[in-house]
This record gives sequence, structure tokens and C-alpha cells, in this order.
Amino acid sequence: MPHLLMNLRHVPDDEADEIRDLFESHNVLYYETPPSRWGISMGGFWVHDENEAARARLLLKDYQRQRFQTQREAYENQLARGEAGRGIWSMVRKSPARTLAAVLAILVVAGLSLLPFIHL
Repeated sequence: MPHLLMNLRHVPDDEADEIRDLFESHNVLYYETPPSRWGISMGGFWVHDENEAARARLLLKDYQRQRFQTQREAYENQLARGEAGRGIWSMVRKSPARTLAAVLAILVVAGLSLLPFIHL
């Protein structure tokens, strides 16, 4: 019976590559399903054996703990250097033209959506 180890939805390519390397370096007998054509399923890593699934999950747990720590440190370093920000104001400061265009697009869509209900 197949055991899903990890769904690949919202998984960056570098993380998926690191997980493939992890499984291969520990001789985990896994297989990968590709994403569906219409984007309904994003693929995943699977194994057939229950014991192999337990071993792979332990490896994934350690990997994800380490990745969380390294990504958190990288984010904190970006914040300290001023390269990353929090919230909408950092987005406005980083790219004001793009933010203004997005706000205008939202207002146009909202206006067109509400137009039939507004009697001037």
C-alpha cells in the first residue's frame, strides 16, 4: 500500500531537490508522482513499504527542522540588513509603482463588480 511522505504543493524547487538528495543518500526507496496537468494535484514523494515510510518520515522530520532553522536565520539576516520587510509598508517602499498598479487594479475590479448595484 502506498504511503504519502510529502505533498509537493508550495514546495520550492531547491527544497524538493534537497529532499531527493536526502532520500538518495540514505537509500530510501521512494518514488515521485508528477503534478497533474490542470494543477489539481501537485505531486508528491511516496514509498510502498510501512517500515520505509517510518524511516523516511524520521529523515524528513530532521530535515524540516534544520531547514526551518536555516530559513529563519536567513530571514532574520535579511531583516537586519533591511532587505526584507514586514507588511504592506515595506512592499510600498520596495516597489511603489507595482503596489500602486495593484491597488488601482483592485479598485477597478471592485468598481466594475459593484456597478450594477449602484444607482447614480
